[in-house]
Amino acid sequence: MTDTPSFAKIPDKAQEIHLLRYPDGIPSPDDFSVVDVPVLKPLDGEVLVENIWMSVDPYMRGRMTPRKSYIPPFSLNAPLEGHAVGRVIASRDSRFVEGDLVTSMTGWRSHALLERDYLHPIPDAPDIPEQVFLGPLGMPGLTAWVGLDKIAECQPGETVFVSAAAGAVGSMVCQLAKAKNCRVIGSTGNPEKAKWLRDVIGVDAVINYREADNLSDALGEAAPEGIDVYFENVGGAHLEAALDHINLHARIAVCGMISVYNNRANASGPANLFRLTAQRARMEGFIVSDHLAAYPEFVREGIDLVRAGALRWEETVFEGLENAPNAFIGLFDGKNTGKMLVKLAA
Repeated sequence: MTDTPSFAKIPDKAQEIHLLRYPDGIPSPDDFSVVDVPVLKPLDGEVLVENIWMSVDPYMRGRMTPRKSYIPPFSLNAPLEGHAVGRVIASRDSRFVEGDLVTSMTGWRSHALLERDYLHPIPDAPDIPEQVFLGPLGMPGLTAWVGLDKIAECQPGETVFVSAAAGAVGSMVCQLAKAKNCRVIGSTGNPEKAKWLRDVIGVDAVINYREADNLSDALGEAAPEGIDVYFENVGGAHLEAALDHINLHARIAVCGMISVYNNRANASGPANLFRLTAQRARMEGFIVSDHLAAYPEFVREGIDLVRAGALRWEETVFEGLENAPNAFIGLFDGKNTGKMLVKLAA
């Protein structure tokens, strides 16, 4: 145990974002509330963290519905949860000292008092901005890597189709696939994002699904020899289009289906699902939290790619904890290119 720390940096009050009600359809700012809470001093074995950055992610919408899923729903009138990068400002645990940068699941709040098992030190990489460990070298990057390498078993030279390709996960999938010398086709609904995908990260073909008369036809033009891997982030028409063009023994890694997250009624399944049988293809869903043990392997590879300039990213940043709900809601309007982040402190 460390000596009793100085508590000079500890404020009297902190702020948290609480969920007031479960949203009906797309969330609105009125579903959230900013709440002032007292800041407690750490006891033996505890660490007080000031959060600097927090992440908002589409999966959080599923936790705002009171139904059984792979992770429990958020509680009402309680702080929300999510990935955050913070700085230790007081510690009563020998493994952490003031100034350490850490990640935790205590986003949506300015400060968090935690036991050491709920904190993870950021790898020693002072040349890499700390918020990158919420994006390319955080859960979005790990999700992309797991889905592409472990679930889809992507091989060099294959053709890969990625929906929501300019998002936090999709943009990482595109670049990891390019690093394997794959032909990569990305889909987005925004012309500026399409330009970024082509010009910055080198996607071979980009489909603007909002401008395409027929998404399946557009994919067929972009992939005349079919697709070997589909990284699924959207669902709906994107899944049907991908199924139309899967090659023999293709693999579909199902990460998410953002197009149906806010549906009030159950979405209908794809009409051409039998293509999986005809093409002897495989479609598999996955949850990144089942693969956390692989994070050290991923981050070693990822840091090398970042330093080599082979893994690039965009950030869409909202300033201030009070704007976290607007940042989250913006995910469903496509307001982010790359990772959607909220900056909480300097």
